[in-house]
Amino acid sequence: MSGGRTRSIAGLGFTVALLAGSAAADVKIAFIDPLSGGGASTGILAQKTHQFYIDTINAAGGLNGEKLELLSFDNKVNPQESLIQLKKAVDEGARFIVQGNGSSVALAITEAVQKHNERNPGKEVIFLNYAAVDPALTNEKCNFWHFRFDADADMKMAAMTDVIAKDSKIKRVYLINQDYSFGKAVAAAANKMLAEKRADIKIVGDELHPLQKVNDFSPYVAKIKASGADAVITGNWSNDMVLLIKAGKDAGLKVVWETYYGGAPGAVTTIGEAGVDTLIQVSEWHRNAAPELDASVAAFGKRFPGKENEYAYWRAKTMWEMFAAAARKAQSNDPVKIAKALEGMKLSTALGEVEMRADNHQILQPLYVSTLSKNVKYDSEETGLGWRTDAKIEGKATSLPTSCKMERPR
Repeated sequence: MSGGRTRSIAGLGFTVALLAGSAAADVKIAFIDPLSGGGASTGILAQKTHQFYIDTINAAGGLNGEKLELLSFDNKVNPQESLIQLKKAVDEGARFIVQGNGSSVALAITEAVQKHNERNPGKEVIFLNYAAVDPALTNEKCNFWHFRFDADADMKMAAMTDVIAKDSKIKRVYLINQDYSFGKAVAAAANKMLAEKRADIKIVGDELHPLQKVNDFSPYVAKIKASGADAVITGNWSNDMVLLIKAGKDAGLKVVWETYYGGAPGAVTTIGEAGVDTLIQVSEWHRNAAPELDASVAAFGKRFPGKENEYAYWRAKTMWEMFAAAARKAQSNDPVKIAKALEGMKLSTALGEVEMRADNHQILQPLYVSTLSKNVKYDSEETGLGWRTDAKIEGKATSLPTSCKMERPR
């Protein structure tokens, strides 16, 4: 894919279903994420998921009777490219921006959206962030136009380190993360929280590597092996997660993998049984979090079969349900009115109550720490292995202090 606007993904068995009469769609939503390069598998799966829930809203009559259209733009996980695509999206009439993969991208978009709105009263845009988790986005870089529907890096690390603190077998930890704002936030949180909760744990490595540019992680794995680490903490996602896991497996690395995205597309297939009881993730959902699969998860699987399409974005379901509820509450599809309706909104879900904080626009939702296991009800990627819950943290308990000082429109 050459970049820019895209309507289909050739060769992957998926074409974005354009709505009948889509040129005249009432509400345009721009999806700006990687659809090519190292982050493509994650971006494409997210694109399908957002399209699925937008189609669900349309099938139910639309947003206050108006149809939604998803416009997709490939940003290659690049902040500069993202700003070019953002301008194209706004020029095409998009009033809602959806992005998640890459906090450096999210930081660029949220600043650009704020500037646009200051310069264009009456043509405001809001930013729906489903996956970029740098804590700064809802702290010192917060603004009224940004809403995050994923737990931030500190919230996830708090959950992860609570479980690590109870595991006496973990003595030596190696940190390896992507060299950008999110990866640095993961490393900083790990250092701080481990020191507070388990001062006896030794950090034996703290490494950053280029984002989505490493094709062979074996040199990094060699350093992990030489350090004597018994656990690795990583926020890596997409290719950087899968290739790190592969290199560890190929080298016979015996560690516990403490991850944010161990369930990234392809990761479970890659590590296989070597990950049983050693691959751990923190997430807002996994296939065994509830006794039965949610109906929309099952419907997604029927529409997009194949293990490369395995459902992963429960937070997208939460986001679109909240978005639709906010529009109903506002009795308007105007971005400013929807934004005001989202503030403080609570939603009851199959996994527990979620809340959009009014003070910094950070979602509070249950978090799960889970381990790859055998003998679970629902497996992952047709491997016979799936996720077992080790700990569940209720939404309100995930809340952390914020430094956000938000200015709201009148």
